[in-house]
Amino acid sequence: MGRLIMVTGGARSGKSTFAERLAAEAGNNVLYVATAIAFDDEMKERIRKHRDQRPSHWQTVEAYKNLDETLTPALAGKSAVLLDCMTVMISNIMLEAGMDWESISVDTVREVEANVRSEIEKLLDVVRKNDQLFIIVTNELGMGVVPPTVLGRAIRDIAGRMNQLVAKEADEVYLCVSGIPVKIKDTK
Repeated sequence: MGRLIMVTGGARSGKSTFAERLAAEAGNNVLYVATAIAFDDEMKERIRKHRDQRPSHWQTVEAYKNLDETLTPALAGKSAVLLDCMTVMISNIMLEAGMDWESISVDTVREVEANVRSEIEKLLDVVRKNDQLFIIVTNELGMGVVPPTVLGRAIRDIAGRMNQLVAKEADEVYLCVSGIPVKIKDTK
């Protein structure tokens, strides 16, 4: 079974920089899983900054679902897999459903969450079946103001539950605060 490290924290907390350092320490043959979609200029700029920040020799896969099918053939010889970020992955899955989130039923939200959970469980299954170091970056969304929209609250709640699922499976969990990683779980 591969080793799983989860890196969480707020926006601009240093999560990605720390996760990239962990991946680089594992070896030179890193598979970077980019989950963002360049849907507007702001996101295009964020993607560009992340791309510029990581080593150019790392292999990049752009995907946010069906990661079992996408990652499995790309893992041979990889020293580490870095997925950045699970929160964006979750929001992409939620938004692709094309729901009217302001009038969505509780049952439909549950169905969307089940779909998200299925994708996260497929990812965790890949981790269990392989020997690489897997690093998953995610946002800690539950420490701020309650979002004013149904969609915002749904993303916060679903991401929080998926963070718990991954953290439970993880060998190590780090919380990044102001660029300082704090280890909050270690199963060694």
